[in-house]
Amino acid sequence: MAEQFDVVVLGGGPGGYAAALYGAAAGLHVAMIEEQRVGGTCLHRGCIPAKALLQTAEVLRTVAGAKEFGVDAGQPTLDLGASQERKQQVVDRLTKGLESLLKGRKVTVIPGTGTIIDAAARHVRVSDGSELKASALILATGSSPRSLAGLDFDGTNVLSSDDVLQLTEVPRRVAVIGGGAIGCEFASLLSDIGSEVTLIEALPRLLPGVDADASNVVERSFKRRGVKVHTSAKVRGVELGAGVGGEHTVRFETDAGGLQAVVDKVIVSVGRAPRTEGVGIEGSGIELDRDYVVVDDHMRTTMPGVFAVGDVVATPALAHVAFAEAIVAIHTILGETATPVAYDKVPWGIYCHPEVAFCGLTEEEARNRGYDVVTKIARYAGNSRAIIIGEPDGLLKIVSERDGPLLGVHITGPWATELLAEGYLAVNWEATAEDLAGLIHPHPTLGETFGETAMALTGRSLHV
Repeated sequence: MAEQFDVVVLGGGPGGYAAALYGAAAGLHVAMIEEQRVGGTCLHRGCIPAKALLQTAEVLRTVAGAKEFGVDAGQPTLDLGASQERKQQVVDRLTKGLESLLKGRKVTVIPGTGTIIDAAARHVRVSDGSELKASALILATGSSPRSLAGLDFDGTNVLSSDDVLQLTEVPRRVAVIGGGAIGCEFASLLSDIGSEVTLIEALPRLLPGVDADASNVVERSFKRRGVKVHTSAKVRGVELGAGVGGEHTVRFETDAGGLQAVVDKVIVSVGRAPRTEGVGIEGSGIELDRDYVVVDDHMRTTMPGVFAVGDVVATPALAHVAFAEAIVAIHTILGETATPVAYDKVPWGIYCHPEVAFCGLTEEEARNRGYDVVTKIARYAGNSRAIIIGEPDGLLKIVSERDGPLLGVHITGPWATELLAEGYLAVNWEATAEDLAGLIHPHPTLGETFGETAMALTGRSLHV
């Protein structure tokens, strides 16, 4: 006999565990099936471990530059093995906390892999042989790193994002294929800890989707730090050397002609693919498009009573977006009013050095949509706090409709990801520059740049 639940969730990553926690908080009887430890890619192979190692890189930069502040800390050295141990301690602590939360809300967590037997009946079989039925089924099976055709991950020479986060020795020379968010984070990390990095991006600039003014700051910073950045570059082939420690040649074509990079490791960072195979979706009545589960704005699939959230749907692959989608799904299951996620206004954070954070439309997107656009940029080179902390490389840009609301906020520089919240609120509440211009920001702070930029949009300003 299949055990009956109100909600069964396939997958224990951010989308899955958020649905389980939020549903249980509303009094639903919830089961969640997870093949590994709860937390998913973000907690174990993505956001959290990557940021833990990027924090190591920040500490190393800080110590190396301490003499500028009158602090002679000598020549710092890195023990990457010790950094990995600390990273794992962070992951384990957060995982235990999540497990306690789930237990406290009486979510039934079932180890194993779930397969849909009958989507119409929300009937699922677990790999241990047990069977579950539910009034609602939520698919949150996540994603996995994409590879390039003919270049399979081997964990030694050709590395996925999973593999990079397990490195215990700093590679001498690295090629990073893909200059998106993950590729730039890896390029920044490895450059800071001592690798010679070649970064190869097929599109005309790094961080496609980021406002051009913001991404240009990152590209200039990378080049100053010795990263060899190649944009509009198409990889034509990779020749792997024999054995562990062999030299590998990455051949690529640019506007300047054919080039090559000889490296010790090749990191492929060209996005992630949804995990929809092997869970019983095929032939179930649940529609797929390019392997993504098709959903409406309430996260409902084409099969009544079946929902999907997180990386398995074609929305921004961000943990906090998965959280929001899970909440929408649970509201819908409960028959409550659910506000769909406004995907073009979600906050983004990229943790390379310098950091990038943004929400809303880029200047190019706003113009393409027909808005009468005005913009203002404040550069951190004139911000007292940025100069005090020794990081004047960055900017804050506001994109606004003329005599209308703010359309986008884009930040590159120190603590950008922590500074975005005010911009996110302003964009989502459709605030105007006039609404914000009279608000007082403490001085000296990085955050006052937002107020100054909004003030400048009104036609009068102080420092901008």
